[in-house]
Amino acid sequence: MRNRHEILRGARASIPVVLAAAPFGLLFGALAVDNGFSVFDAVLMSATIYAGASQMVGIDLFGDKIAPWLIVLSIFAVNFRHILYSAVTGRQIGHWSALQRYVGFFFLIDPQFAELEKRRESDRALSFVWYMGMAVPIYLAWIIEAWLGAVFGRLMTNPEAYGIDFLLSVYFLGLVMGFRRRPNWLLVVIVSGAVSVAAYALIGSPWHVSIGAIAGIIAAAVIAGTPEETRTEP
Repeated sequence: MRNRHEILRGARASIPVVLAAAPFGLLFGALAVDNGFSVFDAVLMSATIYAGASQMVGIDLFGDKIAPWLIVLSIFAVNFRHILYSAVTGRQIGHWSALQRYVGFFFLIDPQFAELEKRRESDRALSFVWYMGMAVPIYLAWIIEAWLGAVFGRLMTNPEAYGIDFLLSVYFLGLVMGFRRRPNWLLVVIVSGAVSVAAYALIGSPWHVSIGAIAGIIAAAVIAGTPEETRTEP
């Protein structure tokens, strides 16, 4: 009975994510086909890479006939933040089995991590059953959306013109705002954002994502190492 309740709690937590990611998942499928992917290729990419931003980077690079090693490196740069997610999450799931941890890390996307942090702050237990109750609906919806976008995307002659891809930026902003009550949140966000914008102008995409993330980590580490009496809230 307890497992059933945990699964239902996880499934309820997945609903906002599924709704928010749906337009982006559909857009990915449409753009993938537009860039020469088959429907199978688009679905396979969503099922294996399972990371919206890096998938978009990938289809752009595939279309430009860039060397495979550079495509892999670029996707790694965009997904670098997931290494940070796993470092934080690993401390909370030590009671899981090794197999459960491996499975859990695969599903550790941005909204999953944000929800984990909310549960940690509210001192709620992090069970594998709850985790998968949230993760599986999001994952299945993402794959289905890629398929629908790839199959019916041809009906949209220019999917980028609809501006649906901007929803991703709005969605990430919502995730960031969810942590606004944490100490020194604003300062870390400003440093990370400013460095990311500068890196985008000087180096380009997708490296600005990782560089901005590293800058935010450094800023947070410096603040954490500052004596309490000299630390000020932004």
